[in-house]
Amino acid sequence: MFFNLIDFFQNQLESLGLWSILQVFYQEEFRGLAAVLLSFTLVMLFGRRTIAWLVKRKIGDAPEFYNADLNELMQSRTGTPSMGGILICGSIVVTALLLADLGNRYVHLAFAVLVVLALVGGSDDWLKLTAARRNPGQREGLFAWEKLLFQLGVAGLVTAFIYEHAASPDACVLNLPFQRTYPPAQLDDTIQLPFMMNPQVFILPGVLFILFGTLLIAGMSNAVNITDGMDGLAGGTLVIASLAMMGLTWIAGEPRAASFLMVPYVEGSQELMVFAGAMAGACIGFLWFNVSPASVFMGDTGSLPLGGLLAFFAVVIRQEILLLIIGGVFVMEMGSVMLQVGYFKVSGGKRIFRCSPIHHHFHLKGWSEHQVVLRFWLISAILAMIALASLKLR
Repeated sequence: MFFNLIDFFQNQLESLGLWSILQVFYQEEFRGLAAVLLSFTLVMLFGRRTIAWLVKRKIGDAPEFYNADLNELMQSRTGTPSMGGILICGSIVVTALLLADLGNRYVHLAFAVLVVLALVGGSDDWLKLTAARRNPGQREGLFAWEKLLFQLGVAGLVTAFIYEHAASPDACVLNLPFQRTYPPAQLDDTIQLPFMMNPQVFILPGVLFILFGTLLIAGMSNAVNITDGMDGLAGGTLVIASLAMMGLTWIAGEPRAASFLMVPYVEGSQELMVFAGAMAGACIGFLWFNVSPASVFMGDTGSLPLGGLLAFFAVVIRQEILLLIIGGVFVMEMGSVMLQVGYFKVSGGKRIFRCSPIHHHFHLKGWSEHQVVLRFWLISAILAMIALASLKLR
């Protein structure tokens, strides 16, 4: 909003001598970093009030892990308010409304992903957390197929709009590791758009583009949801992933940087720095209340939209493979559940892990909750550095 207002009143601001100060809002880098600070501030300002409101409504967590040892280890979580995702999502929405270019189509789609998946997650949380107040026998949360249907639906529609909005073939490539999208260029070369593309690059047809994007957005949404099982685990890994995405969205939307690093240039994607920054700042602020012992949990209200938003960034800038590296902890968590369930059915009741997701496996092996969370944060940071460093290996 600030950007749009400053752009609209540019002549008046120049006449008042304010343009030289406010023109900094034209820089996506400034607004992206400002989004981190503003979103963090909003969470800190409204965190205690939101937690108090959730406690007053008795929106607390009564976790059931279907494992006696794990239930005993996690007994201290009982009664801690959940649905803290409304604090994170609310902060992101307000920050993006104030700092993002509201005329940018990718910003519109980011709002759609965030709001719709937050509503889906909020509905699931509300049904679970109010089950005791309602008539016996009523459902506890949405059915798994209902959640998946909503996730696939919004992911499919958003991915279709991304494909239709693509301004050039660059925004539809299958971006493989170590593959050059463009021939090598020097930083001092004259930028001429459109760029000449590497003939070996594969341009995804609409059906494949939408299929890959839909599966990634829905899959990452569920992966973050599965990871959200310990104090600070999902929040900390999301901070690292969203900061990495800030860098990648800047590169994808900056012609000179995209050309030099030979990654797809996607016009308009740089504006997503504001959304990624708002996400990072909100998660940092949320960690203030969510680190052990947690005062609040994000619940499906936060994990579903944040995972979907992370994947949305990757689909727009054509960095789906890098997201799987940056979000390697999320992939590992989801993979452990799939392996456990699959092996249990095939083997007639045997298990690979003591408990899945895998963070509970390590907890039952003797790691403290602090050790699991901090070590997973370290793994996430290392994976993010590997992903960003790989951009130079082309």
